[in-house]
Amino acid sequence: MSDLKENLLISKKADKLDIVALQKGENFSSSLFDKEVNPPQNLFQKAIQKFANQVNVSIEERRLFIAIPFVMLFGIILYKTPQHEPTTFAIILLGVVLIAVLTFSFLRSEDIRLKFLLLPLFIGFSLLPIHGAIFGTKMLDRSVYGQYQARVEKILSNRDDGQRVIISNIIALQKWREVEIEKARLFIRKGEILTSGDIISGSIRFTPVPSPIVVGGYDGQFQSYFDSIGAYASTTKPPKIIGQAKRNPIRLFIDETRIEIAKRIDKILPMQSGSIAKALTVGDQSSIAPEIRNIMAASGLAHVLAISGLHLSLVAGGVFAFSRLLLGSSYRFAQKYNVKKISALIGIITALFYLALSGASVSAIRATVMLVLIFGAVLVGRRALTMRNVAFAAIFVIISDPASVFRPSFQLSFAAVIALVGIYEMMQHKSDKQKTGFRKFINFFGGLASTSLIAGLATALFAAYHFQQTAPLGVLGNLVALPIVAFIVLPFAFIGVIVMPFGFEAVFFRVMGFAIEKIIEIATIVTNWSVALNYSPLLLPSSLVIGLFAFAWLAFFKTRFRLIGILIATLLIATIAIDKRPDILIANSTKAIAVRGEVANIEQEKNDKKYSLALISGRGGSFAVNAWQETYQEEIGKNLEGQKCDDLACYFKSPQGYSLSLVKSKQAFYEDCYVADLIITRLYAPDFCRALTNVIDQSDLKKGGMHWVKWEKGNFIIRRAVTDETRPWRP
Repeated sequence: MSDLKENLLISKKADKLDIVALQKGENFSSSLFDKEVNPPQNLFQKAIQKFANQVNVSIEERRLFIAIPFVMLFGIILYKTPQHEPTTFAIILLGVVLIAVLTFSFLRSEDIRLKFLLLPLFIGFSLLPIHGAIFGTKMLDRSVYGQYQARVEKILSNRDDGQRVIISNIIALQKWREVEIEKARLFIRKGEILTSGDIISGSIRFTPVPSPIVVGGYDGQFQSYFDSIGAYASTTKPPKIIGQAKRNPIRLFIDETRIEIAKRIDKILPMQSGSIAKALTVGDQSSIAPEIRNIMAASGLAHVLAISGLHLSLVAGGVFAFSRLLLGSSYRFAQKYNVKKISALIGIITALFYLALSGASVSAIRATVMLVLIFGAVLVGRRALTMRNVAFAAIFVIISDPASVFRPSFQLSFAAVIALVGIYEMMQHKSDKQKTGFRKFINFFGGLASTSLIAGLATALFAAYHFQQTAPLGVLGNLVALPIVAFIVLPFAFIGVIVMPFGFEAVFFRVMGFAIEKIIEIATIVTNWSVALNYSPLLLPSSLVIGLFAFAWLAFFKTRFRLIGILIATLLIATIAIDKRPDILIANSTKAIAVRGEVANIEQEKNDKKYSLALISGRGGSFAVNAWQETYQEEIGKNLEGQKCDDLACYFKSPQGYSLSLVKSKQAFYEDCYVADLIITRLYAPDFCRALTNVIDQSDLKKGGMHWVKWEKGNFIIRRAVTDETRPWRP
């Protein structure tokens, strides 16, 4: 009996099921090591013991729910990683086995809290197949041209160079020209301004959605498949509007309001400031010039261009504060009603209205869900800003649009908010009631700087991977520009929209435009200062998985132990996730091929050589070449020196020790396959050639898309942009 009491005292912090197990005489504990019974023998065991203790603490504090969205994300990654699509039977069987295991463990009175995480892992694994079955479309595998009738589903942009819209209900007016796709993204150069719901008819050319232009880059086929977009399309002549489909009146009102706001802004503001003003009010970024995007990104202000948590929080939070001040000014009203809760309700309505106007991007949806949860907590008298609310928002976005987790907007927005809430939980907040006005002013800018620093560090990994931008002086740019955004740009934009029905919007939009010009000037100055400091490493896709692990660690643990995950992730990325620079880049059509050659460095001694990429095929300024230059952060020359070309092939002997041949004619195979280390051709290479040397031909390019090649230690390392050609999102 005394032994039982000692055991109960040792495990007083354990789960109730542990106590039952000890009473039965079983050696059962939720910890990986029992400090009293099995003391750690070495440093590794001590680390495991510490980790187990922290896990137990987080579970006891009911933080296991916070881990659910991260486990779902790992499930989604697990589904997308294989080259082949899992069968429906295999997924169902996996679900049945999982339920059976959890049920059996529960009936045995085991602690299934950690095992329960297998359920969100399975849900994450199943989400993309389910969404594919509901929203997926057959992907067009060849170009088709003819006369078609279609319905305008959504307006993407309306610029001087043309309109970009989504069309659905596509009907071929010539039966042999039918396309079995749900929707297409259509570009129209000229013609009448289209609105959502228009029925159009005309000559349309459909082309397959392009595969990734760089290895590990944006996958348009994957995203388009889950958006039901099976092809890209363009018109040779402006289509005719032949009717109008029945439309939802609420959606019609929202679309017309967005179009009207954009038109009013275009009339009042010049192109440069007007394009950003439209991005901040109706979410239309299509007219923002590329150079402005680059300047904003390099200065750490790219987030200002996309409606996200910053904008929604400032607008909805500002309306909440103003409503509370206005309603509280009446003593009788404040005594009779709860002013704070009424203001929270007004804040929710404002957030939903702004979301509708913005076009409902992933970052805007995430921010709106967060704001609804925060204001909802105010309504029920609960704590508002918690990691649990972040988890709720993440679960909502993941379930509603699982394909969005691979987009930069999802990764950037959630990385920033997880880091901010995590650091917020570690800080002790003091009341501002006894602080002077000057102290509050200093705290405001200090908070702005720290918020910018935390968000910048949290999003640095994803910005470096997707955009090759690190914004080394981003804190400075945000410190100067964000007060202008918070106190001038967004308030005047909001007031301008509110007074637009009365025709008084011009003065407010002009003030907003003036402030936007000042932000561009600030961004330009910060960008110029950052030129010598900007460095972005080439990262492998594995870096994103490591980053997900770090943010899961940061969110799940509550003490300073949460920072260890960031340290581990940093070390892992630096050691195993830094990529090498390619020696050969091949577009999927072979219209652009860049090869690393030797170029004399005229700034130093003549015998000092350096390698750089140059084109052996294609032209500078093309889409593929521009994408390669941005991704690999080096200029690609227009012509590769040292190549020998004739009508049959182009032969190049690399100073690195290999030779390659770009074969143009079948006759060249019978000679070059014997002498070249690598054959590149848009033709189909004969079998004997593939047996003699390395070959990248039409069949390889059709299956694998763009190819990345590295010459290392006498062998070629070859990567393909497409490694899952049998998945449903591939043509």
